[in-house]
Amino acid sequence: MRPSFIGRVLTAALFWGACTIPAAAQTGFPWWTNDKVVRELGLTSEQSTRIDNVFRDSLPQMRQSKQELDRQEAELSRLIETNADEAQVVRQVDKVEAVRASLNKMRTIQLVRMRQVLTSKQKDKFKAVFEQWQRDNPRPPRPPNTKDGGRDGREGKPRTENR
Repeated sequence: MRPSFIGRVLTAALFWGACTIPAAAQTGFPWWTNDKVVRELGLTSEQSTRIDNVFRDSLPQMRQSKQELDRQEAELSRLIETNADEAQVVRQVDKVEAVRASLNKMRTIQLVRMRQVLTSKQKDKFKAVFEQWQRDNPRPPRPPNTKDGGRDGREGKPRTENR
């Protein structure tokens, strides 16, 4: 089936991060409150507060959109599982992708607004600081997709490795 929502967000974040903020900062790590990052970037308390406000202001709408995406994806799965008419499936795919696009747009705007708080010098230092943070704090590997038991939803066939 399609990559997970998180997979799509991370892909978009990595692309966007090449131009703005590294991926580690985009995956939920509240970097603006981390003492070491604050010190290394030279963030003022006002900057940290402003960035936190951007995050908090966008969070309710993003959560609501994520819940809507989950509902629409569940409906798409239901339609596929019940062998619904192709036209119905296509309409549902359009709904899913519209919600996904909206959520990605919200996240991108959130990142742009956070970045606008930083000075030019801080923006230049940001990537190096977070690359070091990633080395110091490696993320544990993600477990296989437990939603479908490690399968990709195709008639119970195991997910292929080259996907």
